[in-house]
Order: sequence, then structure tokens, then C-alpha cells
Amino acid sequence: MSFRNLFFWLLSLLALFPTGTTAAPPNIVWIVSEDHGPHLGCYGDSFATTPNVDRLASRSLKFSRCWSNAPVCAPARTTLITGIYATSSGGEHMRSMVPCPSGKAMYPQFLREAGYYCTNNSKEDYNVAKPGKVWDESSKKAHWKNRPAGRPFFAVFNSEKSHESKIRTRPHTAIHDPAKVRIPVYHPDTPEVRQDWAQYYDAVSEADADAGERLNELEAAGLADETIVFYFSDHGSGMPRSKRWPYNSGLHVPLVIHIPEKYRDLRPSDYVPGGTSDRLVSLIDFAPTLLSLAGVKPPEWMQGHAFLGKYATPPQPYIYGFRGRMDERYDLVRSVTDGRFVYVRQYLPHLIYGQHVDYMFQTPTTRIWKQLHDQGRLTLAQDAFWNKKPPEELYDLRNDPDEVRNLADSTEHQPIKLRLRAAQQKLVADIRDLGFLPEGERFVRSRGHSQFDMARDGDRYPFERIFAAAELASMMEPSATPALKQQLKDPDCGVRYWGVMGVSMRGREHIMTAQPELRTCLKDSSPDVAIAAAEALVSLGDDADRDHALKLLIGRANWSANSVFVCMAAINSLDAIGDKATSVTMAIGQLPTKGPVTDARYADYVPRLIKDLEIKLRK
Repeated sequence: MSFRNLFFWLLSLLALFPTGTTAAPPNIVWIVSEDHGPHLGCYGDSFATTPNVDRLASRSLKFSRCWSNAPVCAPARTTLITGIYATSSGGEHMRSMVPCPSGKAMYPQFLREAGYYCTNNSKEDYNVAKPGKVWDESSKKAHWKNRPAGRPFFAVFNSEKSHESKIRTRPHTAIHDPAKVRIPVYHPDTPEVRQDWAQYYDAVSEADADAGERLNELEAAGLADETIVFYFSDHGSGMPRSKRWPYNSGLHVPLVIHIPEKYRDLRPSDYVPGGTSDRLVSLIDFAPTLLSLAGVKPPEWMQGHAFLGKYATPPQPYIYGFRGRMDERYDLVRSVTDGRFVYVRQYLPHLIYGQHVDYMFQTPTTRIWKQLHDQGRLTLAQDAFWNKKPPEELYDLRNDPDEVRNLADSTEHQPIKLRLRAAQQKLVADIRDLGFLPEGERFVRSRGHSQFDMARDGDRYPFERIFAAAELASMMEPSATPALKQQLKDPDCGVRYWGVMGVSMRGREHIMTAQPELRTCLKDSSPDVAIAAAEALVSLGDDADRDHALKLLIGRANWSANSVFVCMAAINSLDAIGDKATSVTMAIGQLPTKGPVTDARYADYVPRLIKDLEIKLRK
């Protein structure tokens, strides 16, 4: 072979192995901790004690603007495992269970097909049914060490050490001094609140120790240079008004990613060891990013955007959050941020922020906070949590990191609000957000199909009309009442539901103008429409309307005759009526606390609602 031919042969050979490309795919480990925000030393929190994650960050890339999409675990993990917003699959309620969309798979199934050994240790907590075998192993014993020889691995390790429940565990040996903790301005400064916040920092330190153990395992096995590592949390802190709320306080999570030098071709352009990326990312992006790192092209139906690896996409201008039912209490909130401003859209503004969720009230901070509200001893910023909500909120994170100064009505900030509102509305439309149908109605319309697939059938889910009705109802414009009354005659019960809600949310004067139409709605074929109408009519004080409406609500709250979703809606309405329901106290006490459910996850909610309502009516 001539020198010239040899030279070109060597060039051709080198082309098969370009610089930075490896023959073997990377191992990937996710270290996930629960219920904590970026309260870490590497994020500038000097009160935190997190040496292991700090050390990881010193040689990795830290993301300063990462959101979970849900401020509570099950909907967040549902979004994560599918690459589909839980609001699009129907799994946004805490906790719920819906079928997996037809023809879709969970990301470990793609990885296993590509040759990866996939383990999960060990929390799943998905609101979407698994479409076949998802993990090679998912248990407390699952570990990459159990892989067959020669297989690349993907392993998830979940630490529960920082979970909400750890904040309130007593007795507790304190590590962080409660006297030195920073109290956000929306919380009252009391010994109970200080202890909970300090104990939260203690719990984060324990999660950090778990992360250190997992990193040491990789080092000891000689795999640190062969493994991409993610460290992140499933949502923000477990403290009340962070957890369960789609503000920055409930959605902002740490994200530290280490990509070894061997895989530098998979790094983003701004990757600098010890550096920070301001790119906007959220959990919806993790599934396509993971596939991209493994060399697998993400399917087009995934709703996130890969931000690392072979199939990385350009940065996105916004990231999004949502809140649905929180255990036994219904709500409907959507949020969006551009990294500086947070826009929050309240579709049920007549409900207070701090609805009585039994699990949240087990935290001492929640109880003392509510007690001080009842005593009239809170500042305006602290008291807001126990009051009704405005339809829109806008916060400037640079100047108001605790998100207490609502700029939605500020003339100066109208262009920002309108831009973020449009972004929020666009996402809702793009993913055909299912949150605008009552939970039970979704199951009725999707029989034989997944809720995701049902939502793409314009006959079964006329999204545009229902969403327009929800927008009109919840913006709370007084002049909208005539149009809302027209919605009460719509052929689709989803539109009728928002017509009733819109009139009801505006109060007594507006309810009176629609009294004849609301009486007709008591006979509606949709139980959700009838229940909403009954709640509205009771508030008028007319004896005949009140007795008829209360009788309807008690009937719908009977679990032996109705679905769990109808029962939950009816009991929540009885709770909202409050003192006006005292005449049916005995009937409430006789309601069944057991009944049929589509999944065991729903079994506890009716008993909790009945118990809370009985306590409320006895006061």
C-alpha cells in the first residue's frame, strides 16, 4: 500500500471513531431525593449542610432554573416516567390511576430495548398504569450491581430521608439551630415554624448522606468515569405553601448533572465543571434527555425537550407547573415561568389556598399558622394563604423571591402578564389539558380508552369550547353572567359545569339572577353539574331550594349509590356550604365510608372528607 493510500485509509478509520465518541453507551444513575428545593450549599444556601452534593456540583454542571412540573410526588413522577404532562394523560390528581395512552411506553422500556439494564430503588408512585414490564427490577434490592455482565445500566435511587413526613417526626435531635433559620415572609415566625424549617434542613442533610453513599459505590467499583449522574428532587420543600403549590417555592428543585470527560460529546455547550447553566428545564424534559444520552431518538409524542446528548434541542423560553386535586380536596391551578417572572392562573378562585388537606395539617407549621389566622394575628402576607385567591397572580422572583407581592394588576407589568398568560394558554391547548373536565366525567367519557386518547377525540372532548367556558367562568368579570347563563343550556355537560361554577363563584347577587336556570340544573344528567348547582342554591337561603339542594347533595354523597368521584364532589360541596348544612348533620354521620373504587388509591378520600365535615359541623 502506498503512503498516500495508507494515509487516506487511516483517515477513513479515524472517521469511524470521532474525537469524544465512545463505543460503549454511558451508564446513567439518577439520585433522587424527596420534597426539597435548592436548599443546598452549592446553590448558595449557607445554612444548609450538604457536603456530598456540593462536592458533586464542584465537578459537574448545576442548573439554576429547574422546575418539577407538579408540587407533589405522584403527579410529578407520572410526568417524569412518561414524558407526557400528567395534565395531558389525566394523571395530575394526587393520587389517582388512569390507563397509559395507547401505543405509548415509559422511558425505561425504551432503554431496555436499547440494551440497558434498568433498576429502580424503589419508589414508583405513578398515576398512570404501567404498560407491561417497565423495570428489570423495581424494589428495595434493585441495584446496578445485579446487572448481567457487559450490560450498560440505568439505575434510580430514591431517598425518602427528606420527605415531608420527616419534618414533623418527634422527638427529633436537632442539628441545625432553629434560631438561625430564615423564615419566609408568608410563614409566621413561631417556635413551631422555626423547628419545622430547621428539621427540614436536617432532613436534607440526611438525603445528602444517601447521595454520598451512592456516589461512593460508583467510585469503589471504578465506574465513576463511566457513569453520568443526575442529582435532583421530585418537587420543592415539604413545608406548607411550598409542597402542593405550583409557585417557584413548590416547583424549584436542584439539578446537578455530572458527565465524565469520556462522554464530553454528550455535554451541552455551556458545560463547565463546577459551572452553572441558566437553561430552563423541568421534569417533563428528563425522559427525552435520558433517551438522548443513551443514543435513542426520543419519540415525537413526548412533550418535553432533550437538553443533553445526541438529540439535544434548543432551549425553551418557558417551563410549566400545575396543581389538581390534592388528596381529598379539588383545585385547578396552572403556572408558568420565564425564569424571572412566575404567572399563576387560578381556575377555582373561590376556594381558599389552605384547604383542609388532612396530611398537610399533620405538620405543626400548618396548625399554628391556621390557629393564628383564626385569632387574627397574622400579617397580610401571612394571612393570604387562608383566603380566597385572585384569578391571576404574577411574581418577580428577582425582587420578591417569596412570591408575596402580586403584580397581576400592575400597569407596568401588563405586557409581562399577557405574554406569560398566552404561554400558559398555548400549552394547555397544545397538550389538550384534561383538567377542565371534572375527574369523574373523564372516566365516563373515556370508557374503553385512555383519557389521553379520549382527549384527542373532538366529539368526546370539545376542548376549545370547554376551555373557553372555564376561562370565562374563572376570570370573575361581573359582566360575564349573561354569557354564563347561556352556557347552562349547552349540549356538553363540561360547558354547563363551568357555566354553573362561573355564576356560583360570583356570589349571591349573580346566583339570584340565574335561580330558575340553576333549579333546572338540579335535574341535569351530569352529577357534577347538579352538585355545583345545589351548592350555589343553598347559599341563597330560600327554604325550598335549600332543602331540595341538601337532599340532592346527601344522595350524591352516598357511596353505595354513586361513584367515588361523585361522592367526593358532593361532600366537598357540603363542606363549602358549612353552617348551612347543619340540618343534615345526622345524615352526614350515616354516610357509608366504604364503597367501590376503580383503584385502591381512591379508598381513603371519602372517609377523610366525612370525618373533616363532621368535625367542622360540631364546632
